[in-house]
Amino acid sequence: MLTRVPGFWVGHASDFKNVTGCTVVLCPPGTVGSVDIRGSAAGTRQLDALLGFHIVNEVHGLCISGGSAFGLDAAGGVMEYLEERGRGFDVTITRVPIVPAAVIYDLSVGNCRARPDKAMGYAACRAARGEPQGDGSLGAGTGATVGKLLGIHQGTKGGLGTSFLEGPDGLRVGALVVVNAFGDVIDPQTGEILAGARTAPESKEFADAVKLIRRGVVRRRFGEPTNTTIGVVATNARLTREEAQKIAQMSHNGLARCIRPVHTLFDGDAVFVLAHPQVDADLHLTGLLAETAITQAIISAVKSAHGLGVLPSYQDLRRE
Repeated sequence: MLTRVPGFWVGHASDFKNVTGCTVVLCPPGTVGSVDIRGSAAGTRQLDALLGFHIVNEVHGLCISGGSAFGLDAAGGVMEYLEERGRGFDVTITRVPIVPAAVIYDLSVGNCRARPDKAMGYAACRAARGEPQGDGSLGAGTGATVGKLLGIHQGTKGGLGTSFLEGPDGLRVGALVVVNAFGDVIDPQTGEILAGARTAPESKEFADAVKLIRRGVVRRRFGEPTNTTIGVVATNARLTREEAQKIAQMSHNGLARCIRPVHTLFDGDAVFVLAHPQVDADLHLTGLLAETAITQAIISAVKSAHGLGVLPSYQDLRRE
């Protein structure tokens, strides 16, 4: 429902055979953006334009992809699509689209040789629309998984979720999150584990990663598959790049409320904020709405996910 913020379009390209995909957010003219990264295993591209003192102060699109670092190639397709339509930073002889990108690791659940590429990024742009397209196992969330303390085969299917909130005086805040976390996903209202590490590959019982870690069960091998939760907040609030970064920092509280543990050495957790300046709004109010929207999108991602024959999903585990 990020698309309920006027001007933002979202598109997905999903490869269900190879269990991977990518998601793009196309921005309206004048969009300001920033990012905050808290995980230690991030894979990114073109983040320079989201930080202070960069000559470019406008974001034209955002790409989230599976395929680990290989999937960063998908951003090239987004750039090609936008350049064809005259979108980008004017360098006289052409326009260079500013398209930050971040990836999740999904190579262990499908065909590790089939990764999102430039063609898939372009296809996601062609599929982009200004209306909601559903949540679950689609786009960059196709190969997402969660709860991998005991290994991928004892995890649970993750996915992509969205959310939308309205504030006073026309303020709008939407979120899109791809949930591919190392930790368990928790309902912050009840403390219930919704998706996470299971006691055995065939079990429907959650092991509770936090309790295991407290007992000394730790992951020691750094060469094992990494994880990442990537959030995108879109708003119509007038924000500077620095203010957008503050909103991104506050939004990470949403991850901390429902992913445990979070921001680990094995995660590349990142939150992007995209602001199309239309209304004046209090920074703290906007940040609180963003934090809540991120939380709701995470919950929607795991509740809407499908197993795709890879791992059981929330829906599978709730069936009698």
